[in-house]
Amino acid sequence: MIKIIGFFTPWFLYAIITLLHYVLPGRWMDGYVRDSNTGKLLRYRLNGRLVLVVCIAIWFLLGYMDWVPFNWLYTVRWYSLAGACTFGLIFSLLSVLPFTPTGKGLLADLFLGRLENPQYFKGRIDAKMWLYMIGAIMLQLNVIAFVAHRIMEFGDVPRGIWLCAIMISYFVWDYMTFEKVHLYTYDLFAERVGFKLGFGCLTFYPYFYPIALWTAVELPDPGTPVWLLIIYALIFLSGWSIARGANMQKYFFKTEPERVFLGISPRTISDGRHTLLVSGFWGLSRHINYLGEVLMGVGIALSVGYPAIPWVWLYPLYYVFLLGTRQRDDDRRCRAKYGELWDTYKNEVKYRIIPGVY
Repeated sequence: MIKIIGFFTPWFLYAIITLLHYVLPGRWMDGYVRDSNTGKLLRYRLNGRLVLVVCIAIWFLLGYMDWVPFNWLYTVRWYSLAGACTFGLIFSLLSVLPFTPTGKGLLADLFLGRLENPQYFKGRIDAKMWLYMIGAIMLQLNVIAFVAHRIMEFGDVPRGIWLCAIMISYFVWDYMTFEKVHLYTYDLFAERVGFKLGFGCLTFYPYFYPIALWTAVELPDPGTPVWLLIIYALIFLSGWSIARGANMQKYFFKTEPERVFLGISPRTISDGRHTLLVSGFWGLSRHINYLGEVLMGVGIALSVGYPAIPWVWLYPLYYVFLLGTRQRDDDRRCRAKYGELWDTYKNEVKYRIIPGVY
């Protein structure tokens, strides 16, 4: 019975998160993407942070009342992962197969998707923002359950496990706090909804991102000194500062082009039709935010105190692969969109991701 309940646990949680997203109050905002039929800016209803807080409160209430153990998601982690995989596959197939092919072939359509920006219930639920919210909240619940398991089974939590859990939780909270900023990111305007986004957010995001915790939560305390944990935290925070700063600068540039951000005046180049930002974070490299994402992953991997175990490095290595590939795709897309202006931009901002290196 525990196997069956564990298998369907993510299905139940995804349904609860979706219901809360639908019924809880949210703010409507215009995005960056335009409706392909009407040409109007798509509108999004955002309430991810509120849904996150309510979900955490419900989880703690269930544990406090002894209805669901605090560490349930750890206890059934493998069955839950299997259930999430199945749910992600079903969602991906239903999001692709009934719709008009793109002409790229079935396998490409299954992976990359056919629908660009599906919205449901008169726009109350946007598929992409819903997927990211589901993944982030499930990730947070997994982190809580893993730490709870350490406390319940061993009676202590190594400092590195606490630090890892805090950093991942901060990552989730930061995303939910700046939900509106992500309406202007690559995923929203460049990707379709298929296996990559569907399975990625419903399965990969909540179960792969905490792989460092998954690996180390039952291992002995490595006794990592405080000064070293501080260095790991600074690596994470430096990555966050780069990624969040770059995304915020881009957001303000797109919404308030003349606004000074962190004392940085927007400097641009233009061909009369398009304008590109070449100052501040975006003057250091063409995808400086990707560097920040990788550094956050490195900080998380190091924090648990077992750098010799290869599994803890899968998260940052995944980011290197994902964002390296995305950088090349984005460069091709921008070259097609901006033409010679993009060549001028590349001469102005020479590095792709790492200033002075790459």
